[in-house]
Parts: sequence; structure tokens; C-alpha cells
Amino acid sequence: MVDETATNANQNLTDSPHYLAEALLKSGVKTMYGVVGIPVTDFARIAQGMGIRYIGMRHEEDAVNAAAAEGFITGKPAVALTVSAPGFLNGLAAMLEATTNGFPVIMIGGSSSRHVVDMHEGEYEGLDQMNYAKDFCKESFRIDKIEDIPLAVARAMHVACSGRPGAVYIDFPDDAVAQTMDKDEAEQKLWIANQPAPAMPPAQASIDEALKLLSEAKNPLMLVGKGAALAQAEDELREFVQKTDIPFQPMSMAKGVIPDDDPHCTASCRGLALRTADVVLLVGARLNWMLNFGEGKEWNPNVKFIQIEIDPNEIENARPIACPVVGDIKSAMAMLNAGLAKTSVKASDEWLNALKANAAENDAKFAARVNSNTVPMGHYDALGAIKKVYDQHKDMYLANEGANTLDDARNIIDIYQPRHRLDCGTWGVMGCAVGYAIGAAVATGKQVLYIGGDSGFGFDGMEIEVACRYNLPITFVVLNNGGIYRGDFENLGNDGDPSPLTLSHDAHYERMIEAFGGKGYYATTPAEVEQMVGEAVNSGKPSFVHVQLADYAGKESGHIGNLNPKPVVGPLATSEMTSNPYLKGAHM
Repeated sequence: MVDETATNANQNLTDSPHYLAEALLKSGVKTMYGVVGIPVTDFARIAQGMGIRYIGMRHEEDAVNAAAAEGFITGKPAVALTVSAPGFLNGLAAMLEATTNGFPVIMIGGSSSRHVVDMHEGEYEGLDQMNYAKDFCKESFRIDKIEDIPLAVARAMHVACSGRPGAVYIDFPDDAVAQTMDKDEAEQKLWIANQPAPAMPPAQASIDEALKLLSEAKNPLMLVGKGAALAQAEDELREFVQKTDIPFQPMSMAKGVIPDDDPHCTASCRGLALRTADVVLLVGARLNWMLNFGEGKEWNPNVKFIQIEIDPNEIENARPIACPVVGDIKSAMAMLNAGLAKTSVKASDEWLNALKANAAENDAKFAARVNSNTVPMGHYDALGAIKKVYDQHKDMYLANEGANTLDDARNIIDIYQPRHRLDCGTWGVMGCAVGYAIGAAVATGKQVLYIGGDSGFGFDGMEIEVACRYNLPITFVVLNNGGIYRGDFENLGNDGDPSPLTLSHDAHYERMIEAFGGKGYYATTPAEVEQMVGEAVNSGKPSFVHVQLADYAGKESGHIGNLNPKPVVGPLATSEMTSNPYLKGAHM
């Protein structure tokens, strides 16, 4: 017999999973990427039932990366869901990567009963997750009471998107998951954070000083970082370039904020631009390792920097800044554009013509490598063929990882729209781009092209099953040279094992996607690469193109071999000579 009194009482209750899902929905969260298990299995199912799209991933790190990619593209955080302890720990690296890169994302982790964990009684997957998370994100919260759910979500949304964006962690212990609350009271207590974050215009005096420095410069240059992409300031930046003729150098994930084929782009003459620029306007770019900290032989020793940065702690992080402009990029660029009416800034024809001549010379050398039609292929030939396909689909998103595959694709494949290139960014981590590809496809519904090396793909390759399960329009392209950096390194011992850098050069990675219903291709020539990648992209279905390279294609560490110190004694002291040179003389 049914207890009608108990049934009627339950009808006026809500529980923590329903309340948390409702708070996320009302805050604008549309997607949750995760791996379910104790204690959040039912929360994922409830959230899906209430209207949040749930994408079930195969690894928590990839779930956080997918959610972070959606945050980068849309400017609004998605949610990554993990289980307790090991699942939570799997998500930490991606959460720190999102924070370092400035991607807004919220990671919710189920966890074990607080009092048992705190007393070290040996709880199932017991871990003080909230405190572990603090060093990996902008902020870390724990929901101890169901009444605090609206506050936790509102604060997480605000912190993730305000200032420099980043990751926020919300701990969801099993004893909190089980709590209930009167439904009417819960509805009254529900509130959301103000969105979007308010603009933070810089001081007018700093704008005036910046324009004065630029007007006095002989060789002004603008360096555009991914902060400009995150700020969605492409209209203001394009207007500034149009009015001033100042050339610009895009950082990797800033490619497309101003189209790469704009005549002011210095990508083909980067070396000359940095060596001879006397005033550099940094727009959402940091003088970190990617820019040699603004010092050294690649820079004009007398260069003056103007830095637009929303986080004052980042000003003068590595060297003196002549003019700090502290505020949000969109406001700052609008103020710079307005200030041009009073302070004229114009790059000289002499400066522009010198850059143009150097770019033409470099482009000619580059074209010879990209179009050499060498077989077995190197990275340049393969990526040159892929570029021909990408140029026919200029609104396609590109997710990119690897060493040589990453570095060379960044140089070869032009990007034409903002926030359309996703890669490891500031922190330089491998194993992110398949998750990024999935997040981009889910967030936009548009075509996504993944390009990775065989080593980089190995970190997150199982997620191709997710792409097939959700029928996402992703074309995966893996360039296989059979190793980490390249596949022809030798074992320096005599045990007969492969070198520590050697992978399987005779693999057929395309067969992986066939196991899940996708279509695979195997390409050995540039013509086959162009034809097969084109067919895969045009299909609009999950597809995989294995691109077979020479095992000697590539350089150790790609373009950052200086970060991999060489021994001073032994066979590697004078640089290992592998069995074949990479095309023409690119030895170790």
C-alpha cells in the first residue's frame, strides 16, 4: 500500500542534483562534458533530463578540455563533471591549462563524505578535493549545504568570466548530493550572477601615453595574443589596423582575430619585425617563454613596450613596460581608435615596404618546401596539402597538437576567423586537441579539423569514439612519422628494444575510427592527402585520415629544441645523427 502522506510530502521537495542542474541552466550553462560514476551518476542523468546537453567522454582530462574549448569559443563557461578522487585528479591538469590559457570553465567533482575524509578514516576514494584544487584554478568552492548551491554557481560563473577568465572548481560531496529542500523555498533562494562581467576601461591618461609613443615610433608593431580573441575584440583591432597601417604579429590562438591573409600580417617576416620594431603594442599577449620574455637577439634591444592587460599582476612580469594600459582589451582598443582623431598614428611606407620585401622572400622559400612533392612526405608537404582543403572551408575550426605537427601547421595553415584555432597555448601541453575538437563541434555545430602528430594523438585518441557516438562533424588527421619528434632514433644500448622516442611507423591509425563506425583513409602522397581530407571534410561525418610521413621527418622538440638541454658527454653531446636527414639537412 502506498503511503500517500509521504508521497505528497516528497512532491514539495527538491534535491541537490535537481537544484544544481536548475541553477546551472538559469546561469546559461548549455553543455556538460564528463565521465560519470560515484557519487554523481544520477546528477548527470538529471541534468540531461532537465535540458543540459550531456557529452559522455572517455577520460576526465578530455572532458575538461572540451568544456574549456567551448568557453574559449563562446566566452561562457561550460561544465566538466568528474567522479571522486582519481577522476577529479585526472581533470586537474586540464583545469590548470584552462586557467593558464584564460579559458572560462567550471569543473564539478563528486567527492566522498567530508567528515570521514577529514578524520582520515579510510573513506572510499577519500580526498580533500576542494583544497587540492586551489593551486590549479582561479577559485575552489565546496557545497556543504543544498541552500548554498545558488551561491556556488553564481560565484563560479562570475569568477570564471571576470578579469582574465579561467577555471573554477565546485566540490559536490556525496552527503551534500543526498540533501533535500522545500521546493518553494529553493525557488525563492535561486539567483544568478550578473553576466557578462562589466567592462573595465583603462585610465584615459594611459591611452593618451600609448598613442603618443606610437605616433613617435619609426617602426611600430602590434603583437596580438589570445587575450584579444578571448575579449572578442576583433572589430576594434581590425579598425585600428585599418586606420593606422600598423603591422601586426599574431600569436598562435590569436590567428584569425585579424585574418592571416591581411597584408599587415607579419607572420612571414616575424624575425625582421621583432628585430627592428622600436615600439610594440602588446594586445592580450604576455612576454613569456613564447616571446623569449621580450629579451635576447630576436628583439630590438631598445624596444619600448605598451601592454594592454586586464590583470595588473601581469604588467612587467618579465621586463620593463614603458606604458601599462590596465583594463579590458575591447574597451582599450575602442579608446585607442577614438584617440586617433586627436593623435595621428601611421606606420611609414618605408617600414611596411621593408617588411613586405622580407615576407615575399621568405614566402618563396616556404613555398618550395610546401610544394616539393617529396615522397615519403615530410610535415611541410602534408600540411601544404591540408591547407588547400582548409582554404576552401575558411569557417572550419582547427584543433592542433604535436611538436613538428603543431609548429609547422601554425606556420602553414592560415586562419581567417577569430577563435577558430585551438592548441596547447601558453602552457604547451600535449593531449588537449581531441577534447578541444569535440568541444568546438558541440559548441558550434560546425566542421572541425583535428591535426595531430602520432605522439600527441596518443594522449587523447580514444575520444574519437565520442565523436562517432555523437556523430560530430570532425575530421581527424594524424601525421605519422613513427615517433616522438621523429621515428628513426636509435637505441643507445644493446638490449634490442626500440628507442625511448620510437613509436609504430607501420601503424594504421585510421582503422581506429572504423571500429566505431567512422570512415578511415590512408594517405601516402600530397595528392592523396588533399583528396582524402577534402572528401572527409565534405562528408560532414566523423572521419580519420592517416598521413604517412617518412620516419626521419621532424626535429627534436619541434621549434623549441633549446628547451631540451643536450648532454655534455656521450654519444648525444655532439648531436645524434639519425639514419636519414630530414629532407635537407635538418639534423638534430
